[in-house]
Amino acid sequence: MKLTIHPYMSAENILHIENVYKIYNSAGKELTVLNNINFSVAAGSTLAITGPSGSGKTTLLGLCAGLDRASSGTVMLNGINLDKLNEDQRAAVRNRYVGFIFQNFQLMPTLTAVENVMVPMELRGEKNIRPIAMDLLDKVGLAERAHHYPVQLSGGEQQRVSIARAFSNKPAILFADEPTGNLDAETSEKVEKLLFDLNRDAGTTLVIVTHDQELASRTSRIIKIKGGMILSDETAYA
Repeated sequence: MKLTIHPYMSAENILHIENVYKIYNSAGKELTVLNNINFSVAAGSTLAITGPSGSGKTTLLGLCAGLDRASSGTVMLNGINLDKLNEDQRAAVRNRYVGFIFQNFQLMPTLTAVENVMVPMELRGEKNIRPIAMDLLDKVGLAERAHHYPVQLSGGEQQRVSIARAFSNKPAILFADEPTGNLDAETSEKVEKLLFDLNRDAGTTLVIVTHDQELASRTSRIIKIKGGMILSDETAYA
């Protein structure tokens, strides 16, 4: 696959969103979910996207990650123009560069914890992956639960498995959609610390969609959206 580098894409930016719209047609009417979104994300940085329910933040995350296609505008991921790719090509880009963490964990119920962590590596055709998966489970404190199925794990444990899986393909960028949304306060705090610790150690770019202002405040930058438009874009300074 030939990779086309966008002329406005800085080598320091892993994600570049330019004049992006997402419009749905419903019952003969147009619904604009995202309205002229523009921002870039520096490689290795942490970003939170916040906003009320229905503001378009999860839709935006999907476009950034190549899970969906913008109605118009440009989405550049690691120098690749996602808008010019078909679904198979976008899937290949995701598997090569992207990690995901979801609110509802998205673990495969018929696979054990270690097998769930192995899935992205298997899709990449890698060999001798079980020791790598076990090491990742050890890092998230679940080595002793490696052979348990999701139904045998608590919500916090399932999210830790999903974090280990997300880091298994050494992603250049990690997208997390409400990663603590289904967890209690104490478990959320532990999962947050784990997420940021692993992210820092791996040097991965982290983009989080969250309602949780405490979680958002742990990132270096917060973009607030409402009604499909960016209200503010603030960078934290030490």
